[in-house]
Amino acid sequence: MRIAEIMSGDLHVARPDDLVEDIARAMAENDIGFLPVGENDRLVGMITDPEIVVRCVADGRDGKTRIGDIMTADVKYCFDDEELSQVARKMGDEQIRRLPVVNRDKRLVGSLADAARGDPGLAGVGLKGVTTPGGAHNQSPPQ
Repeated sequence: MRIAEIMSGDLHVARPDDLVEDIARAMAENDIGFLPVGENDRLVGMITDPEIVVRCVADGRDGKTRIGDIMTADVKYCFDDEELSQVARKMGDEQIRRLPVVNRDKRLVGSLADAARGDPGLAGVGLKGVTTPGGAHNQSPPQ
């Protein structure tokens, strides 16, 4: 099964200059757990609800903080024509729960937040590593 068959195409995109309070409100209103961050038609980062809590609120910042100050800049992504099994293994190996999806022109076309929707057994094997603490996309403040 290809990623394009299970990804969410209903995409909201934040900008680095957006305020945390505005993005947090939009995430709550739309029941979204993560947003790609784009600038000039390029994927430049990702922001998740846990990052807002850990990198903003817990650090004593307020809602006027810019998304670019707390986003994850090292964005991992997958291609829409990749196989679910390959992407699920990648997500497990790199401990990533959510991925932006791009086409081969590297234009943002969707998101993948739950690979188990495609094949629960296969995704469970590949995503097993996601539950191990740590990894490149933990919630520590950006360096």
